[in-house]
Amino acid sequence: MKKRILTALLAIAMLTSMVACGGKDNNTPSSDNAETGAQTGTETGGETGGETGGETGGETGDTAAATDMNIAMVTDSGDITDQSFNQTTYESAKAWAEENGVPFTYYKPESDSTEARNASVDQAVAAGANVILLPGYLFAATVVDQAEMYPDVKFIALDVGAGDILENAVGEGYTYNPADYDVTEYYNIDNVYCATYQEAISGYMAGYTAVKLGYKHLGFLGGMAVPAVTRFGYGYVQGADAAAKELGIENEVIVEYVVGGQFSGDADITAYMDTWYSSRDVEVVFACGGGIYTSAAEAAQKAGGKVIGVDSDQAPVIDAAYGDGITVTSAMKGLSTTVKNMLTAIKDGQWGEHVGKIESLGLISETVEENYVQLPIESTQWSDTYTEEDYRALVKDMYDGKVTVSDDISAMPATSITVNDYGSIK
Repeated sequence: MKKRILTALLAIAMLTSMVACGGKDNNTPSSDNAETGAQTGTETGGETGGETGGETGGETGDTAAATDMNIAMVTDSGDITDQSFNQTTYESAKAWAEENGVPFTYYKPESDSTEARNASVDQAVAAGANVILLPGYLFAATVVDQAEMYPDVKFIALDVGAGDILENAVGEGYTYNPADYDVTEYYNIDNVYCATYQEAISGYMAGYTAVKLGYKHLGFLGGMAVPAVTRFGYGYVQGADAAAKELGIENEVIVEYVVGGQFSGDADITAYMDTWYSSRDVEVVFACGGGIYTSAAEAAQKAGGKVIGVDSDQAPVIDAAYGDGITVTSAMKGLSTTVKNMLTAIKDGQWGEHVGKIESLGLISETVEENYVQLPIESTQWSDTYTEEDYRALVKDMYDGKVTVSDDISAMPATSITVNDYGSIK
């Protein structure tokens, strides 16, 4: 604790010096970013654009904020054009800020490291941010380090769970069993809200739907074997298995399973996917993990295969780049809903109802569109064998408890179908 207090005092002194020497408006990113390579965009719902540090984006307007909120977002290892976690969070926060006349800024750290992410939080606070969005499990260390340092800032950490916080706070010797610890002792619960998602459920929906649509040789390409990705994958396997049993084709359905070892596609991973589609006759691959979908989609395009998107409805993006109709469906989680609900809660003075919680968000209704995990109705390629109405019936059964999905990630689920687990490509 003494070490954290000293660190906080030093950081505050540094930030005070930065603001005093820079002579900048608190809502304007410092031009020093051009030298450090940090990327920043400031947005307040106006139509005047401004860019700093190279690939920055933002519209700066003169409209006064409707409240005292000043929102910032920090990207994790990706950026706001990753067609996944960062982009969904960015676009949702930007839209909400414009609708409510609230300043909004995003920051892209210099590098993929906790130190760089923490530095971006420091920048945001120095520029006047009092609400900071942190999308992705990589921000667990930032929650531990920065929340206590800035008690007057409200932190919204998306996809950050108790295990992520404990792994970073406890350090060496920690084993993934949050039940053995009181996580509230390891970070400042007075100004942090964390949301995780029941990815196994939407993964199940995707695997179940793929088999019901007639696909028998499936693939799963994860980014890295982190809990969220594994929950998606194991749910996918469970869903495919359940559908195969209902159809009586357990001996005909195969799932090839691998992770890339990174959250981006490259030539090596594309070559691996080429082999799946062309040599093993894989029909559809669930690409789960940031930009890694590019490798699956590129290989699918060449072989006439299909892909399944993740996190958001990726059909518009993937189909536009790789061919109309290439995306069968997407296993989504409600990042946008969470962002908008939490910002609205802060605006309406209801932060106290959420702060200090680590919520696991999933099914809250038998109505598909109201849930935090779902498939997109509009872009999913329904057929005569599996319709939108069939999917809605599945969701109702899941909500009613007639269909259950295990979120245990300690081992690959037991199945009647064949699952070939290849570990990691890298």
